[in-house]
Amino acid sequence: MNLSIEHFLLQKTAPESAVLLLYVNRPSIIIGRNHNPWLEVNLALLNPARHRYDDRFKTEPPGLEAPIDLVRRRSGGGTVFHDEGNVNWTVISPSASFTRDKHAEMVVRALRSCGVARSRVNERHDIVLDQGEHRGAETDVSDMHATPYESRDVKPLKVSGSAYKLTKGRALHHGTCLLSSPNLNVIPHYLHSPAKPFISARGVESVSSPVGNILLKNEDFIQAVQDQFARLYSDGSAVRAEDVGDDWIEHPPVMKGFEELKVFNDRYI
Repeated sequence: MNLSIEHFLLQKTAPESAVLLLYVNRPSIIIGRNHNPWLEVNLALLNPARHRYDDRFKTEPPGLEAPIDLVRRRSGGGTVFHDEGNVNWTVISPSASFTRDKHAEMVVRALRSCGVARSRVNERHDIVLDQGEHRGAETDVSDMHATPYESRDVKPLKVSGSAYKLTKGRALHHGTCLLSSPNLNVIPHYLHSPAKPFISARGVESVSSPVGNILLKNEDFIQAVQDQFARLYSDGSAVRAEDVGDDWIEHPPVMKGFEELKVFNDRYI
């Protein structure tokens, strides 16, 4: 439903407007529009109840007890795992002023305002946390692409990946932000397909990266991102906020998008 709401906002909001949507999903796996699910996901883990008494699946790695939704979004980007410790952010804006780093930098400014000094945007437009020791060197605090913690020996942890969708006059940029996920230990099991060595497909494959939690409360991150969005698009003045509820499903375009994505979900769960 959240993916359908953001698609509705992309299609229906005023061409000159900028919209920020923040939401949290229950445990689910979201794949890109060009991904092959058999290459991206361990499909046998998605519905443990279905395979609980099947000897073929007794060697599968551990997963969560509850079924996990699998949804294909309309944008590109890599496969991601959502849960209650991950806040998803979406910015819809005029395409004329859109760049791949603009809103990732906005999120990094929000993180740094919460004291997360190790955060930066990397060369893949992802947000990472540098893990090295402080170099003690002077750094430009306005540079969202560098920190004094960068190291050649210790890989940074990816905490936010993003994807894009461009239409005539409008740009959608959405991403994840790992804040306090309780499922970091099982995410690799879900996002590693045992069928991958045996399948050759035309679909695009995700690029795996080590991930980690930022250790921020959801509400603190949400407030910080709202503040930075206001500074970026309204000179820091207050922006109009609206809670998005389940009643949005009553909008016919949202329902249409929901049903389209649900068909894909039902095919694999």
